This record gives sequence, C-alpha cells and structure tokens, in this order.
Amino acid sequence: MFYNVENLFDPFNDSLTRDDEFTPDGARHWTWNKMGRKINGIFKVIMAVGEFDPPVIVGFCEVENGFVIHQLIKETPLSKFDYRMVHRESPDPRGIDVALIYRPDRFQLIEKNFFKVVFPDDTARRTREILYAKGLISKDTLHVFVNHWPSKFGGELESELGRYAAAYTLKHKVDSIRVFYSDARILIMGDLNDEPESDPVVKGFGACITDDASCDGNFVNISAILKQKGQGSYKYQGVWGIIDQIILSRSLLTKKHKLYTTPTNANVFNAEFLLETDDAFVGKKPFRTFQGYRYYGGFSDHLPVYIDLFESSDY
Repeated sequence: MFYNVENLFDPFNDSLTRDDEFTPDGARHWTWNKMGRKINGIFKVIMAVGEFDPPVIVGFCEVENGFVIHQLIKETPLSKFDYRMVHRESPDPRGIDVALIYRPDRFQLIEKNFFKVVFPDDTARRTREILYAKGLISKDTLHVFVNHWPSKFGGELESELGRYAAAYTLKHKVDSIRVFYSDARILIMGDLNDEPESDPVVKGFGACITDDASCDGNFVNISAILKQKGQGSYKYQGVWGIIDQIILSRSLLTKKHKLYTTPTNANVFNAEFLLETDDAFVGKKPFRTFQGYRYYGGFSDHLPVYIDLFESSDY
C-alpha cells in the first residue's frame, strides 16, 4: 500500500525545517489533538485496506519525522501487528519525508538505504530522498522503492527537470540491481507528482503504460492501467488523476517466481468515508485535512493505492 498522508506533522517546532505553520501558534494552529486525530484516521485507512489483516508493507510520503510514524505503529491498535519502520530525515526544506512500515512476521528486512536526488541544473537544491528496502517474503526477495518526486510548483514544464532528476536517480538504482539479478522482483511506489503517461515517468524512468507486447520495457506502470479503467487518486480542478503510482518489474507479473501478481489485483482505495461531495465541480473528492489554511479534519487530499501479491503454489 502507498499513501500520501497530506502533511502528517507533529505540533513541535523544529528549528532545522520550515514547519512553523504546523505548530499551535502557527498559521494552521496544529495541535497534539489534531495530530492524534489524523494518525487515528490513517490507522483506520490501513486497517480498511487490509480488511482487518493490514498490508505487509505500507509506503508513505509527507510525514515529518520518525516520531509521527512511531505514534502510528505503537500508539494505535496497529501495535499488535508489531510493525517496524524504515525512515530517516530527508534534506527537504519543509521537513517532509518518505517512510515505510512493514510486518516482520511477513517481510524479513535484509537491507535499507536512501538515495539523494541530485538536480544537474541546481546542485544546491534539496528534495526528498528515494527510500530503498530489500527483504524476503516467503523466501522470495522483493526490492521496494518509495518515492515522492518534486511537485509542479512554478509550472509543469518549468518543474519537469526536477521530476526527470528523480526518475534518472530511480532508474540508475534499479539498473544497478538488474545488472546482477535480471529477474529481480521490484516494486516501486510513490507520489510521482505526474501522470503515468508523462515524459519523466515513461521516458525518464522507462515505465510502460500497458502490460502487453506493445511496450518492451522491463517495468509496467500498474497505475496507468488503473487510470485507463477510470480510477484516480487525486483530484485537481475537478479532474481525477493518478499521481500516486505502483510500478512493477515484469518478473512480478508472471508465475515464473514464487512471488507474483497481476494488474487486476491493484486498486485505488476509494472507500466512501475517504470522500466528500465536490461542491465546486461534480461528484466526490478526497476528504482532506486542510483546504488552504482552513481545517477540515479529514484524512488526506490523496487516496491510497494498493496491490495484492500472491505466492505461487508451484514452489
């Protein structure tokens, strides 16, 4: 499962980041109670996605630090599943990070790392790192990458180089794995701040938008297939898009290995409690925590995406 949780901050002021607005005296009047309400909401979402058997792996973006993740996995009923955390402070100026939690009874962590995104046109620029975790599921190795690519702030074309930089960083790390393990099972998730058919995703990273022979790449963007079915994870100016994505190596889309899945086993989790009426346009939209600086008390401005993995009985 992957979830952009829309600014999961603690209420304390961190002098090293620009988090002042998420304090009791800040512009958003962020308090311990508001943080607790948001964390309990995220717990509810995780349990609902797993239908009371929560996901083995959950990737996040827009979390401030390890403390808020600790509150989620230790101070809610998720504690009984003994989730562990992979996280470190990112160089992002706002202090928002990516993180991953996993169930050690199902996923045996072997290796973790964080990869810095370097911008060729501005080497001083800072953004979120790409999280990497390698582990065993049922004696099969799974490589997981959690992403939060640069936004379109300042304009889509003007900001595109930033997403290309993230795409190239991810591609370099993935290729370094495939040099030694050409059939490595690789799962990429994240808020890419771009649609599946965008140039940074397709040309920069090399993700196919179909799983048929029309694309001979090594990775299939499962979210592109969801979009073709009319699903969306984020609504902007009345139009649903799917910037929260799951990309898989083709080796995960065959029963050749113990661990496998199919595109039909992926979905955007659009439960009714995560939505509200879209008064400005039509239909529904995500029930978010803030609209501008106005506190709504909802879950997030994004919907989670998830995919079920299976164990082949042939092994």
